[in-house]
Amino acid sequence: MDKGSNRRIILIGFSATGKSRIGREIARHLGWGLVDTDQELTGLAGKDIPQIFAQDGEDRFREMEQQVLAAACQKTGVVIACGGGAVIAPHNRQLMKESGFVACLEASPEVIHRRLVEDTRTSGSIRPLLAAPNPLERIRQLKESRQHYYAVADWTVHTDHLALEEVLQETLRGWYYWSRARQEAPGWCPGDDLACEVVTAIAHYPVYVDWGLLRGLGQRVARVGLSGTAHIVSDQTVFSIYGDTVTKSLKEADIPAASFVVTPGETTKTLDTAARIYDWLIERRAERSDTIVALGGGVIGDLAGFVAATFLRGLPLVQAPTSLIAMVDASIGGKTAVNHPDGKNLIGAFHQPRLVMADVQTLTTLSDREMISGWAEVVKHGIVLDPGLFAFLQSNAVNLRRLDPQAATESVRRSVAVKARIVSEDERESGRRVLLNYGHTIGHALEAATDYGRFTHGEAVAIGMTGAAMLSHSLGLLPGEIVREQSALLQDLGLPAHGSGIDLNEVLDIMKSDKKVRGRAVRWVLLEGVGRPVVRNDVTEERVREVLQTLLADQPPGEAVP
Repeated sequence: MDKGSNRRIILIGFSATGKSRIGREIARHLGWGLVDTDQELTGLAGKDIPQIFAQDGEDRFREMEQQVLAAACQKTGVVIACGGGAVIAPHNRQLMKESGFVACLEASPEVIHRRLVEDTRTSGSIRPLLAAPNPLERIRQLKESRQHYYAVADWTVHTDHLALEEVLQETLRGWYYWSRARQEAPGWCPGDDLACEVVTAIAHYPVYVDWGLLRGLGQRVARVGLSGTAHIVSDQTVFSIYGDTVTKSLKEADIPAASFVVTPGETTKTLDTAARIYDWLIERRAERSDTIVALGGGVIGDLAGFVAATFLRGLPLVQAPTSLIAMVDASIGGKTAVNHPDGKNLIGAFHQPRLVMADVQTLTTLSDREMISGWAEVVKHGIVLDPGLFAFLQSNAVNLRRLDPQAATESVRRSVAVKARIVSEDERESGRRVLLNYGHTIGHALEAATDYGRFTHGEAVAIGMTGAAMLSHSLGLLPGEIVREQSALLQDLGLPAHGSGIDLNEVLDIMKSDKKVRGRAVRWVLLEGVGRPVVRNDVTEERVREVLQTLLADQPPGEAVP
C-alpha cells in the first residue's frame, strides 16, 4: 500500500446505499476531489449505463469500469464512489484494498427498494432493478449474491436509520480509526503541508503546517467550502504585520474581508471585548454563511473562537495562529473562552474550526520571550504522549532556539499531530484529553495568583510541569532521572523551572476552584515515565504543599530531586 493511501477513501455498496451523495459530502468536508466511477464511465462511453449494457455487453462495461477505477486510484486526496457491481471483479477488489480506506455503505433490501422508487419518482427515469416483475425479490437475490464481495471493506456503515450527516460522520470515523491503526492519521505527513486532520463525532477539519502558508489562506478557506464574508479578528501587533497579507489572500479567492482589531494581551479576553465584536458583526449584518478568521496568538484564538461559537448560534471558524503556543495547542480542539475576574477561561464553549493554518514563518516576528513560551506545550506533548517527539526536542534544542526552519516546522507538525489525535479521540475532555492538562493545574494557578501579569502561559505551564514531575517522583511514580531530563530540556529551550515570591496558600486555593476539580478533589495528570501519563485524584494537600514549597522557593528545585 503506497504512502498516499490514507488520502483515498473508496466507497462500495449496493445500488441506492448513498455512495454518490456521501462521496460528495466527504469530498466537501476534506477539500478533496470526487470520482464517481459510474459518471466517469458514462462520460468515457458517451452513453448511459443501460445503453452500454445493451449495445456493448456487460463484459465491455466491466472492462471500462476497471480502467476508470485504476485511473482514480492513481490520484490522492480523492473520494472514489464505486458502482454497485465494481466489487465483483477480483482485480478491482485487490486494487481497492491496496489503494486506500474501503468503506461499505449497507442498507436492507426494503430500504433500497424504497429509495429506488423515490429516485424514479424524482428523476422520471426507471432504474433497471425496478424493471423486474418482482423488484424487491430481485434486489434481495442480487444483493445476496454480492454480499460476500463486500467483505473487502475496512469499515461498514448501516445507513437504514441514519441521516446523511450521520452516515458522513460514521464513515469519517472509520477512516480515522483505520488510518490511526496504520499510524497515518491524524499524523505527520513529511513533504506535505497537511500535517494532520482532526476527526470527531461532529466535525472534521485539516491542520496545515509549513513555512510561509499565510499567502495561501484564501485559497484554503475556499477549498473547505467557505465563501461568505470573512470577519478577521486580530490584535494590533499581529494585524500590523500580517493583516494585509491575509486580507489580500482572501480577496484573491473572491472572499470579501473585513477586520476588527483589539489591544494585545490577556486582559483583552473578556465578555466586554466579545460584546464589542458582536456589535461590529451586527453593524456589518453578518450572516451564518460568513466566517470568523482568528489571526493571532492564543488570546485571539480563544476570543474569536468564543465569538464564532456564540454569535448567531455559531459561525464557521478559521484559525490562523501566529504564536507557537497557539499553533500546537489553542488553535486545535475547539476550546474557546473568555476570562472572568475569578478565573481564566471560565466562560466558554466547544466550537471546532473548519480549518487551521499554521504558518511557522510567523514565529520569526515574535519576541524572544513569546517564542520561548510556546515550547512548553511542545515539550508537554512529547513527554506525555510522544517519546519520539521528546527525544527529537532533546536532540534539536539548539536549532529550535534559533528557529531553524526545518527543525521548527518538523517539531510543530509532530506536536499538532499529537494534539489532533487526542482531540479526535476525546472531543469534549471526558476521557484522554485530560492528559493534555499536564502542568496546567499549577500553571493556571500561578497565572491567576499573579493576575496574569508576571508569567506568560508557557512559562507558567513549564513551572507547572516541573511541579507535576516532582509530585510524580514524590509519589514514587517517576524516576528522578526523567524529572532531571525534563528540567534540562525546559532550561535548554529557555523556559523557567520555578517561581518565587508567590503566596503558596493563594496558589492552593486557586487550584481547588479549577475547572478540572471533580468532587472537590483535584485531578492531577502525572507521569510514570516518558509517554506514560496517569491521572490521580488522591494526592493529599500536604504532599502538594511540600512540592509547592520547593517549587516556589528562591532557589531552583533541581537539588530537591535525588
